[in-house]
Amino acid sequence: MTAVTPAMIKELRERTGVGMGKCKEALEEAKGDMELAIANLRKAGMATAVKKEGRETKEGMIGTAEGSNAIAVVEVNAETDFVVKNDRFKQFLENIAEEAVNTNPPSLDAFLQQKYSKEPSLTIDQYRATIVQTIGENIQIKRILMLKKSPDRSLGVYSHLGGKIVTVVELTGSNQEGSLAKDIAMHTAAAAPEYLSPETVPQEIIANEKDIAKGQIQGKPANIVDKIVEGKISAFYDAHCLVRQKYIKDDTITIADLVNKRAKEVGKPLTVSNFIRWNVGQ
Repeated sequence: MTAVTPAMIKELRERTGVGMGKCKEALEEAKGDMELAIANLRKAGMATAVKKEGRETKEGMIGTAEGSNAIAVVEVNAETDFVVKNDRFKQFLENIAEEAVNTNPPSLDAFLQQKYSKEPSLTIDQYRATIVQTIGENIQIKRILMLKKSPDRSLGVYSHLGGKIVTVVELTGSNQEGSLAKDIAMHTAAAAPEYLSPETVPQEIIANEKDIAKGQIQGKPANIVDKIVEGKISAFYDAHCLVRQKYIKDDTITIADLVNKRAKEVGKPLTVSNFIRWNVGQ
């Protein structure tokens, strides 16, 4: 059993919007298991919109760089937001993103050990250490992602809140649809989908949602329960799957509708094949 702390109660409150007293009770009943407490609150009809994560605990910024063959996405963390706004920090992030897109590293570990092209006497990690000494605060390169370009794909990148959130959307079927991909990336920043499509939702997630839905229904015939559960699962897909979400610029259509409309206009099949949504500290 995990001891229930004020910090845990505060996190549950922030994630569910439920009162502090009920959050404390839920955590105690769940023996400190945060996810179980959330599930129980949802079954009781108390929690509706639940944040996937608690509040961000790290400061930092996400940067991108585009080359002829790829796009690099890099997150660099610092201790305080004051440092993140520092020009030296911003320049470091820009340099790191450019280095990544120019060298296409296979992993973060490999990237940290490779030579820094602008100063070959240093590795990337040693270059980072010089920035730590200059700024006087711990700086860490948390993660990198390389997205390769290809003749049949379009990539759209969107940065929100000064690099606190960065999204990338990939469209398959043409390399001329960067504008559409960026519009969908902007939507992704705002709507925060967790999955690409219903087919990509893990079965255990669907099973859990069905269990929660059934827990909210009492005393109805089995066939009615099944229909209600089916409706709730469909609503879950609409809320959490990118292609099923209502487009933020036109809520009369879904993202799938938007892409299909463009496909008809250009006479080519287009598909949203992938997306990423990075939050600082995620």
